[in-house]
Amino acid sequence: MSTDRPRRPMSARDKAEALFTVAVPRVAPPAEKRIAIPGARELVSLRIDSDVLAHFQDEGPGWQDRINAALRRATGL
Repeated sequence: MSTDRPRRPMSARDKAEALFTVAVPRVAPPAEKRIAIPGARELVSLRIDSDVLAHFQDEGPGWQDRINAALRRATGL
């Protein structure tokens, strides 16, 4: 006679909960601990007037680079 209790089959809910309890949330490092990569670009959302955007886009592909160059000239960088 075995003293082990029979295993209850896992339900779909039990399986899902088991998967989530193992997961560890990933947290971005604080800004002061981020490594700066020289020459790296950052994705931002920027609101500019539609006529300004049209001016840069009218010259074709590379309009984001042209806006970046214009901002660098304007700021003296």
